[in-house]
Amino acid sequence: MTLYWRIFLLNAAVFAVAVLLLLGPVTVSTPVLLGEAIVLGLGLAAMLVANAVLLRVALAPLARLARAMASVDLLRPGSRAPVEGPGEMAELTTSFNAMLARLEAERATSSARALSAQEAERRRIAQELHDEVGQTLTAVLLQLKHTADRAPGPLREELHQVQETTRASLDEIRRIARRLRPGVLEELGLHSALRALAAEFSTPSLIVRHRIAPGLPTLDEARELVVYRVAQEALTNAARHARASEVEVRLSHRPAGAVRLLVRDNGAGLGPAAEGAGIQGMRERALLIGAGLALDPAPHGGTDVRLDVPADGGTRRREAHR
Repeated sequence: MTLYWRIFLLNAAVFAVAVLLLLGPVTVSTPVLLGEAIVLGLGLAAMLVANAVLLRVALAPLARLARAMASVDLLRPGSRAPVEGPGEMAELTTSFNAMLARLEAERATSSARALSAQEAERRRIAQELHDEVGQTLTAVLLQLKHTADRAPGPLREELHQVQETTRASLDEIRRIARRLRPGVLEELGLHSALRALAAEFSTPSLIVRHRIAPGLPTLDEARELVVYRVAQEALTNAARHARASEVEVRLSHRPAGAVRLLVRDNGAGLGPAAEGAGIQGMRERALLIGAGLALDPAPHGGTDVRLDVPADGGTRRREAHR
């Protein structure tokens, strides 16, 4: 039975009962007596209450479906509306679930293309920074040294300061290039890359510790890159936004051969603000490999970023310096 006929028959039943009562024990005089008016008023109230209750029961599956639609988040896939209700209500819920599955698949595909293009662009920019800008600054440093060696005393000191500034700029460009294209990840593997990442973010005001369990399951290149990028983004958030003084990067075993990355800081915590582009980027990367990403308050303040990566059963090169 369609929703239209269900509502129509419910209202028809209420009106039929009212007519039967008027034909039976309830009568109306002209003019209407006080007692008859009270009975009619009570009957009208009873009709409205009965109609409201019956309609609420009939439309309850539609209200639950609307709440499920409002809570959908494509960055947290897997949630589906329960299929309930008769006829077209069940069909509507089934169609919504099918549409949601298609949207999740299309978003995963488009995100994979976008992130692949982003990684390719990062590699290109890193290569240009290293080959073009880096070599140019190296040549400038050599020329400054040559000029400083021949310059008089006061000018030589100024040229030395320019040399130090240029050398600092060259170091910063190399650091940016390493972040854009993690060469240590490609050459030495995930474990060494995480250690290098922890060392890179360590400063006098930020202590970054790393703890990597021995004998972890092997991950393919795509999973390794996602783990590295999530750790990099979590460390960036802890250093720039959370005002943390200590961060721990932990890579450990999980059941069924899975691997967990945990980045725990003692900073300001998540707060009420909406998730930014960095956290959404982490969620999209996690979706690409079927990993679970969770951001929760840390036990003693701060934030826990957890990435649970399923095992792929693949093989790859041995980790260096395990």
